[in-house]
Amino acid sequence: MRKRILLALFATMAFGCLAWADSGSWTGRVSDDKCGAKNHDAACVRKCVDGGAKYVLVSRGKVYQLDAQDKFKDYAGERVKVAGELNGDTITVSSVEKAARKSKKASSGG
Repeated sequence: MRKRILLALFATMAFGCLAWADSGSWTGRVSDDKCGAKNHDAACVRKCVDGGAKYVLVSRGKVYQLDAQDKFKDYAGERVKVAGELNGDTITVSSVEKAARKSKKASSGG
């Protein structure tokens, strides 16, 4: 009986933690956790990661940790769109793709 109660309690806690995760997508620049929002130079990001730093996403001034480091190898310094689940400041990444460039609104002359 005790085992069943403990198992039910554990399952409730595990599913409760999953409810705290926030699914969505974020657009920003791939940087490294040493420079964060200060640097987006691709060569510098790659050098820092080669030296042991981790890839991060800088979006709207906030730095997000990324759990799928191997998915960002080709995106150092690039503007990307990341889909996944946010838990605290870490995104569990399900997909990453190069983001469309921000377009400037053209003014029409009359």
